[in-house]
Formats: sequence, C-alpha cells, structure tokens
Amino acid sequence: MELKVGDSLEIINEPVITELEERNVAYVSFVGNYMGDASVFEEMFGKLFSWAGPEQLMGPDTLLMSAYYDDPGVTPPEELKLDVCMTIEDDVEVEGEIKKKKIPGGKYAVMRVELAGAEEYGPAWEKIVEWVMQNNLEIDTSRASYEIYLNSPDEHPQGHHILDVCMAVK
Repeated sequence: MELKVGDSLEIINEPVITELEERNVAYVSFVGNYMGDASVFEEMFGKLFSWAGPEQLMGPDTLLMSAYYDDPGVTPPEELKLDVCMTIEDDVEVEGEIKKKKIPGGKYAVMRVELAGAEEYGPAWEKIVEWVMQNNLEIDTSRASYEIYLNSPDEHPQGHHILDVCMAVK
C-alpha cells in the first residue's frame, strides 16, 4: 500500500516488525547538530568512500547506513551522535578516522520510503515513531536506530532517496 504524506514523502510500505541481523561496519562518527544538514552526511560519506575506494571495499552487497543513538526531541542538538557506516567483512582493517564495530541486530520496525530530498528525513522518522506508538510498541533506546540507503539519489530520475527507516523496538 502506498501512502502519500505531506508534499512528496512516499511511504512505499507500511512499517513491519522484523528481526535484523547484526552487521560488521566501518564507520565515521559525528557529534553535533546534523538535523537537516546534508553537508554533514556528504562530508562523512566522503571520508568513508575515500578510505573504501582504494581498498576496493565497495561491492554490490555493500550496505550504506546512518546509525542514530539519540532522540532529537530529548537530546540537545549539539550532543546528537551519528555514525555513517558501510558494511564490511569481519577481517577488514581500518585506520585513522575510520573505525569498525558491529551494529546490533534484533527486533526493528522497518519502513521503506522514497524521499524527494533531505528535508523529508525528519517527517519519515516522525511517521515511524507514530506507527510504533499506535501499535503499542516500545522504542529500544539501548540499540541504534538507522537508515539503510537503497539507491544513490544522483542515479534516480527525480533525485529521490529510497531507504529503509529502521527503528529499534522491544
């Protein structure tokens, strides 16, 4: 079922509860106000790609993700924590600003969306939080919630972002 929300935020499917697997990732961290600031993500992904490219770590199965650790409604903007990640094999060595960890798996509410631009990320997260609350679920703040990017907006005919919004739930 497709729902139109706001001007162009498109919910491709209603959220579903699913078990996501743990993933090995290389990541770059950021602390500060990233809300609505596409340049933060561009810079962080740029660092990740600059490292991964020469190492030939980008393959057809590589997932690009952003992991969020705080509730922006509660945490002051300057204290928000974000990791921009890419999946890697367990034996990959990292260096410098590039770190490595496991993103925990577990129970998540997952909603696929198509967004016209960066300004629609906030409303997409509001929609999944609303769904979680309406379904009497509890957000699990002990695990990161994240976005899994399914396309490059540069390669979409309208420049849209297609992604899975993954909210950790108990």
